[in-house]
Amino acid sequence: MDHAPAVTPAAASIDDDDAPTRLHPNYAHALRVRTTLTAIPFLIGALVAEAAIRKAALIPQGLIAGTVLVIALALIIRVPARRYNARGYQISADRLRVVRGLLFRVDTVVPFGRVQHIDVQQDPIERFFGIATLTIHTAGNHNASVSLPGLGEPLARDMREAIRGHIRRETV
Repeated sequence: MDHAPAVTPAAASIDDDDAPTRLHPNYAHALRVRTTLTAIPFLIGALVAEAAIRKAALIPQGLIAGTVLVIALALIIRVPARRYNARGYQISADRLRVVRGLLFRVDTVVPFGRVQHIDVQQDPIERFFGIATLTIHTAGNHNASVSLPGLGEPLARDMREAIRGHIRRETV
């Protein structure tokens, strides 16, 4: 079940004031798993450092590992939710708008007439959660590729086909 609107909207334009469509809810879970996997080496490093320092009896047991664990848990809980809420998209008959960023907001509009090719990608975590990343490659060198992660896998494929259909109509 995908919660996103249909791929072929009635409106032919994108309004920058409209709220972007949210990504699939499983995207937040996938981000949380990635953050956890990133934190594991730091936790192992903290345990090794603590074991080495503890032999010299300079610090109380659990100080380094406990601190790293608390920071990792805060990041695992908070950062994925914020990243999920900071992303969205709008699609119209002739363009795709992708909004992203926490500190530095990036609002990219990709006219379908500039699209060279389109990829739908899934890494193992995305495949597990049933989501995919739509990557649009455009003509030019500035922002030549625009990625939209966190789409439901069927929606990503439908969007790819809708954009391909638009490109075919323009070239004929």
